[in-house]
Amino acid sequence: MEKDIKYWVDLSAYDLRTAGAMLKTGRYVYVLFMCQQAVEKLLKALVVKRTRTFPPKTHDLERLATICILTLTPAQIELLRGLTAYYIETRYPEDARKIARETDREKSRGYLRRTREVMAWLRKELV
Repeated sequence: MEKDIKYWVDLSAYDLRTAGAMLKTGRYVYVLFMCQQAVEKLLKALVVKRTRTFPPKTHDLERLATICILTLTPAQIELLRGLTAYYIETRYPEDARKIARETDREKSRGYLRRTREVMAWLRKELV
């Protein structure tokens, strides 16, 4: 199981670095998408650790947190719901265009900052 946990943790770290790179290049929709992916993969590592089973094939961050039996703050719940919505919406061209119009550097930077915070907390839960 430790190998599976490491796999998810490593992918999560890679996705978070990618989100930072996307912010630098102005690809704001992908900042949001990669933030979602980073949190999803870290939650899946926690699912493996706590349940000793392979995580479900879902992108719903709140559902994954529930499986992990995490006690979330209202701000964390809001972040997980927001990121889940961005995952779904970036998968469809018409929604991605809408998000691109509504997303700017500040919004992306804010999501990236909050993602880093929740991921630091999740990493502590993995110990």
